[in-house]
Amino acid sequence: MRKNILNYGIPAIALVALLGVVRPGHTARKPAPEVKIDADDIGGVVTSSKGPEAGVWVIAETKDLGTGYRKIVVTDDQGRYVVPDLPKANYTVWVRGYGLVDSAKVQSETGKMLNLNAVIAPDAREAAKYYPGAYWYSLLHIPPKSDFPGTGATGNGISERIKDQGEWIEVMKTDGCESCHQLGDKATREITPSLGAFDTAAAAWDRRIQSAQVGSQMSTVATRVGRKRALAEFGDWSDRIKAGELPPAPPRPQGIERNVVITQWDWAGPKEYFHDEISVDRRNVNSNPNGLIYGVHEDSSDFMTVLDPIKNTFAQIPIPVKPGTPMAEPEELLEPSPYWGNEAVAISHATAHSLMMDSQGRIWTAARTRDLDNPASCKAGSTLPSAAVLPIKSSSRQTNFYDPKTGKWTLVDMCSSSQHLMFAEDANSTLWFSNPGGDNVGWLNTKMYDETHDSDKSQGWTPFVLDTNGNGKRDEYTEPGQPMDPTKDMRIKVGFYGVSPSPVDGSIWGTVLGFPGAIVRLVPGSDPAKTALAEIYELPWNNSKAAVQGFSPRGMDIDREGVVWTVLASGHFASFDRRKCKGSLNGPTATGQQCPEGWALYRTPGPSFKGVDERIGSADSNYYNWVDQFDTFGLGKNVPIATANGTDALEALDPKTGKFIVMRVPYPMGFFAKSMDGRIDDPKTGWKGKGLWSTYATRTPWHLEGGKGTTSKAVKFQLRPDPLAN
Repeated sequence: MRKNILNYGIPAIALVALLGVVRPGHTARKPAPEVKIDADDIGGVVTSSKGPEAGVWVIAETKDLGTGYRKIVVTDDQGRYVVPDLPKANYTVWVRGYGLVDSAKVQSETGKMLNLNAVIAPDAREAAKYYPGAYWYSLLHIPPKSDFPGTGATGNGISERIKDQGEWIEVMKTDGCESCHQLGDKATREITPSLGAFDTAAAAWDRRIQSAQVGSQMSTVATRVGRKRALAEFGDWSDRIKAGELPPAPPRPQGIERNVVITQWDWAGPKEYFHDEISVDRRNVNSNPNGLIYGVHEDSSDFMTVLDPIKNTFAQIPIPVKPGTPMAEPEELLEPSPYWGNEAVAISHATAHSLMMDSQGRIWTAARTRDLDNPASCKAGSTLPSAAVLPIKSSSRQTNFYDPKTGKWTLVDMCSSSQHLMFAEDANSTLWFSNPGGDNVGWLNTKMYDETHDSDKSQGWTPFVLDTNGNGKRDEYTEPGQPMDPTKDMRIKVGFYGVSPSPVDGSIWGTVLGFPGAIVRLVPGSDPAKTALAEIYELPWNNSKAAVQGFSPRGMDIDREGVVWTVLASGHFASFDRRKCKGSLNGPTATGQQCPEGWALYRTPGPSFKGVDERIGSADSNYYNWVDQFDTFGLGKNVPIATANGTDALEALDPKTGKFIVMRVPYPMGFFAKSMDGRIDDPKTGWKGKGLWSTYATRTPWHLEGGKGTTSKAVKFQLRPDPLAN
């Protein structure tokens, strides 16, 4: 019965989808008689059979340079466009936009006027092929609230461990399925023929999630939420899409969104994915002007990729590890990849996850340098101050740094594991590390390391201890799982995912994954291993005292006022301002829900899952976020920006209005960022001297538009004063 009802609804859905994207893009006004361009621009007017096309993208692409290059702009309200500042080359130029299908590709040189003919989509199904993945993903049925808690494989198919609908959504998004790649793109919403033949779509999904080296991870996620129900829902989703069900239409760029200029460079190989990139010392956004961009590949390869955005070339620099360092992913496959067969695509040992640039221009990464077993100096019986407090037997990643001046790597041994890393603004240039699977936070005094080259002397770590006895200092504490003792403090078992030192007071903040998740503030004190005190602030979920409700943070950053920003699996961009807390921040009640008033939640743009409360049901996924503390983009200081991983975009928030500016990357479809930063190359040249940097960071670049053989892209975002500025 469900399928019949849905099929009857298709014509209405299709009509709404088509009209929703076609009509707003047109204007009765005639285009201006001329568009002014320079010798390094291409400009003109975009029109279709319905007149000027506003808010559509013009893409100029070339292979004539040292690597693949493209620049993308948006038409103004009269259909006019200018692609500015192109390197001299021959370009293929065409139009893409919602409500359209791609126009014919036209050849052009720089300095040419080029009017383009846009093509109206013949029907809603053709138009929808260009929609970001989250719009298709929104068609997935989420089990209703009444199905929770789950009753297991012999009941409703949902795991008994999943107690809440929000927890199911959390796993279906950034803490499970979409921590690695989009869902809803063509590669996932359809059943790949090379996967094989199956009696049902659910069976095809069961085979799909066992594919390649990460098959065990994907399969584990399905089991975690309830394999039976997950496969049924994903199979039903694919069946309905195959039968013709269509998603809602995304809006075309509006207002300031039309001023965005996107530049891309191909970098790395078709099997390599990126995790993070870095362009600048984040504490000094004027450093490294017009300099190289660096990126690392986590599990896929042992290279650091380096882009020269001036010469339009890239290079690969090997990352060294010590003998005996294990591979990050197993070579054994549960099932072959539909793209790569039995080939082991992920071959990294260093598994370099994240990277930062220091004041000397050196690149530090969170990476493996050796096997997992820690040296004796980290373990029980060591004389290191931190080991005396909390000995550590093993670490999954340590750290290293690359000096571009010498071309040499230095491996730095660490006891506490690393994943993300961030420099503090202190005299020691302390480098703090996140460790989401652990129960401590570690740091490296890089000033001392440069002076002594002694990693033992320069590093430290501390457990997370709450001041539950309320006396303002760290005392003897109870261990996790033990009952609270009013005379003692309490150690909690948490680990930072995101990490960021506050520029206001030197406290260290981090996110804690899970449901409902939390953020933690750490005040190091004079002897951090012994004096550090923590405060934990859970997300306000099912809290009657909270004005807002949300759950499950992931990425995070902090602004110059000390306000913490984080993205939530509930579909929010959230801020936490400790200054707004009204109650006591220590003592026996300060264990997570003591400051709901400190939170502000902003619902991110994009579609919602069917049948789910609009306030928590966003089908988009936000992996990480960053705060533009120094106005490197042009929207002002302290503007928070989130990765919109299901909608091919970055999303900048104006906290004063609560409105988002969506910076969509329309080509190739599948833009999936995990990091970003901003740099000012030349403050005297206005918008041309500013820019944000990011990269296509999906683990599956073969899922991108173009398929197998497509490579990741370095992406620069700029904001000009109007759509025709050059």
